[in-house]
Amino acid sequence: MFYERFTFRLIVKLLFINLLGGLLLYLVLKTRLWFTIAGLSLLMVMAIFSLYSYINQIRSDIKRFILAIKTRDHTLNFKNKSTRGSFPDLYSSFDEIIKTHRDIQLEQDAMFQLIKTILQQVPVGVIVVKETKNSAGQIEIAFFNEAATLLLNVPAYKYWHRLKEHLPVFTAEIEHIRRGGKRFLELKIQEKLIQLSTEVIPLNLYGADYTIISFQNIKDEIEQKEIEAWNRLIGVISHEILNSITPISSLSDTINSMVINKEFLSKEDLEDLKPAIQTIKRRSEGLLGFVKDYRLIAELPTPELEFHSIGGILQHIQVLMQPFAAAKNIRLQVGQTSSKISVNVDLKLVEQALINLVTNSIHSLEGIEQPLIAIDYRLEQNKLFIDVEDNGKGIDPDLLEKIFVPFFTTRKNGSGIGLTITRNIMKMHYGSLEVSSVPGEKTIFSLVFNYV
Repeated sequence: MFYERFTFRLIVKLLFINLLGGLLLYLVLKTRLWFTIAGLSLLMVMAIFSLYSYINQIRSDIKRFILAIKTRDHTLNFKNKSTRGSFPDLYSSFDEIIKTHRDIQLEQDAMFQLIKTILQQVPVGVIVVKETKNSAGQIEIAFFNEAATLLLNVPAYKYWHRLKEHLPVFTAEIEHIRRGGKRFLELKIQEKLIQLSTEVIPLNLYGADYTIISFQNIKDEIEQKEIEAWNRLIGVISHEILNSITPISSLSDTINSMVINKEFLSKEDLEDLKPAIQTIKRRSEGLLGFVKDYRLIAELPTPELEFHSIGGILQHIQVLMQPFAAAKNIRLQVGQTSSKISVNVDLKLVEQALINLVTNSIHSLEGIEQPLIAIDYRLEQNKLFIDVEDNGKGIDPDLLEKIFVPFFTTRKNGSGIGLTITRNIMKMHYGSLEVSSVPGEKTIFSLVFNYV
């Protein structure tokens, strides 16, 4: 090993210097051979210098090696010294370490370029801000992908204050969620309105703080969803209107043919007219009821929010729906009616939402043995859930999304607006309506409120 050769040579050099020192001391004290003394003195100085150079050689090479690792200088090599010299094994190890360090660095650089290329290709805007200010007191932008430049219609700025000057509204909104979070932004860029879904993620890497800002334009997706919703709604409305208008139009033609060119009508003619007129009246009332239902969806009152206890809400719904459930031989089970947890809601609208859900459960329990409806609440991750569960027929997975389409119903005499109204009520409370179902076993509808 290199240290064995190093130790051997060091001992030999030290013994040689000690021998010269002893001999030189003897000559000075016992003889007057000044020429010999001068020669030995010079030889001893050369031996000491050789020892210093010998030790300093490895110290200098180690220093160069450490500096190369620190500065990531992979051009340094000790190939010549690893084949000859005092420390071949050491220099060979140095070369291997530098090569391994170079390979790791190349792999990291390749991975960085791969991620950078991917981020440049994705349609999501990505901006990475280095929060630590530079020597000039400016915050640098470490990464600005092409999608970000296209969405914001700005060049890939190097400094945050430049972007702030160009898009003050955007940067001000980002400042509000600088510590992390999501935000929906509407920006007008060159007379064009864009809607951005924005997310900010703070990150600390190797002692430096970074902020990752990602955003995408969801205006086209929203418009597409709106078009799909309108198409579904128009299809349902058209179907319902045609179902009513077609028999009315047909019967009107029949009545017209019966009365045209007649001065008076006989008793038999009047008897024939009565069913047709009654049918027209019935279908007209059905069409009028349909329009009223539509207006009911579109014209929900603005919520008047007040704090109400969950126990009180559950108790109210129990009093309201218990007689209806009992008439159908259904057991209505309401839990935790003594709860004092309060939530800021419009009591009338929330009761209407629960009435809709319980009514749907009652209808789904027709023909079920030991029918049960259970109403209760739970708290999970800053959310308050009011669950309405039944052990009825359940909902087929293919129908889970359709049940919220206005006027869609699986009941023979259903209006198809109950769940639509319930979902709208929850949106007005900045909440949501969730559903889960196992066909043939159970269905759970949940009113979800934000609870802080």
